[in-house]
Amino acid sequence: MFASTRLAVNYAIFALIATVANIGAQDLVTRIYGGAFAIFASVVVGTGAGLVVKYILDKRYIFRFQARSVAHDTQIFALYTVMGLVTTVVFWGFEFGFHHIFETKEMRYLGGIIGLAIGYLSKYHLDKRYVFRTEPV
Repeated sequence: MFASTRLAVNYAIFALIATVANIGAQDLVTRIYGGAFAIFASVVVGTGAGLVVKYILDKRYIFRFQARSVAHDTQIFALYTVMGLVTTVVFWGFEFGFHHIFETKEMRYLGGIIGLAIGYLSKYHLDKRYVFRTEPV
């Protein structure tokens, strides 16, 4: 298998794992908390869960990045998070948009999955160029 194909397959698998973590965390939150902000809280918690899972997988297996120290790893994670803000807008736009239009949990999750897929595709390029770069920009 070509290295680029292997990378794409691995990235897709890791994106799927992070998506499952995200949607799973959302579902857990809505089962535990049914208050006025349940949907918003679930999306925030799911986003955080997916972010951490994806960072660990990307850092180690996609970009094979070795931080010099805990402080350096924290700095890289912060940059990774900042790059994710743009893609999070896309993800949240799809999820909340589907929720507003279709008014069902299943369609909200479908919107979230579509938004995450689009966001992860964009995020790979941002991370490669700005986060896990091997030479200065």
